[in-house]
Amino acid sequence: MRKFWRKLLIALTLLVIFIFLNNTALLAPGMSGQPVLLAHRGIAQRFETEGLTNDTCTATRMLPPTHGFLENTIPSMRAGFDAGADVVELDIHPTRDGHFAVFHDWTLDCRTNGHGVTRERTLAELKALDIGYGYTADGGRTFPFRGKGVGLMPSLDEVLGTFPDRAFLINIKSNDPEEGRLLAAALKRLSPVQRHRLMVYGGDRPVAEVRRLVDVKTLSRASIKACLIRYMAYGWTGLAPKACERMVVYVPINVAPWLWGWPNRFLARMEAAGSTVFVLGPYHGGGFSSGIDSAKAVARLPEGYAGGILTNEIEKIAPLLKDGGR
Repeated sequence: MRKFWRKLLIALTLLVIFIFLNNTALLAPGMSGQPVLLAHRGIAQRFETEGLTNDTCTATRMLPPTHGFLENTIPSMRAGFDAGADVVELDIHPTRDGHFAVFHDWTLDCRTNGHGVTRERTLAELKALDIGYGYTADGGRTFPFRGKGVGLMPSLDEVLGTFPDRAFLINIKSNDPEEGRLLAAALKRLSPVQRHRLMVYGGDRPVAEVRRLVDVKTLSRASIKACLIRYMAYGWTGLAPKACERMVVYVPINVAPWLWGWPNRFLARMEAAGSTVFVLGPYHGGGFSSGIDSAKAVARLPEGYAGGILTNEIEKIAPLLKDGGR
């Protein structure tokens, strides 16, 4: 019996040594290159985030503007890339006449001079709206973008035609599988080279359809949960779970240190699985944070970090991280 326990102790000791050597950052090879920056909605107007719900009209909570760009527009995206973004996130809705409009809100009443459900309009009807109509930073006394947003709501085809050599993360705003099939058909019309630069996230059901029909990296609530739980369970082996393959992997900055081999080994394992990692702000329950949006948040990143970073403040964060800024 004593011999059995001795062998067990030796085996456990060897296992602990293996886990340590296979996952410690101390012995991990360094990563070259600079972080990959994801600009959420391009360059956008910022708003007060305290007490937000799914029904909050963020245009009426706008902070005093420091620039003239409106989210999900071609000028906003161009400015985001010029500021240092490698990827721009955008939101889409199907239109009544078979296109995809690039716009965040499920309804038109908050930001525009229109009313009703976004996807119940034709693309021409949406383009006639003023998407800057509802923005106010002083409780409705003034509307600095009113009259300046007419015709600025683009279609997905327009965006991809304007930026054929740029990378985008496309957000499906519904959980309708038919929308995933429609998007997959649109993506199939692109060249393989352009399609390879695109990623898709959103509801479990449409994202599953996109993933089934076209070869792009995807993210949904179900897929990220399956990936990270499995990785935490046996990622110490050095293997990336099948659930983590061909994914966009969102990682809150306060969860990241709990992932086996963080940062460099984890990033290398995800890359080998064909996936791209983006670090977010800290998770506090109820959903992910919005992004790495301050110098304090940047300081929490590991030294030499060369993975992906999601930010709402690309114009502020890029100078801290690109070209030796950190």
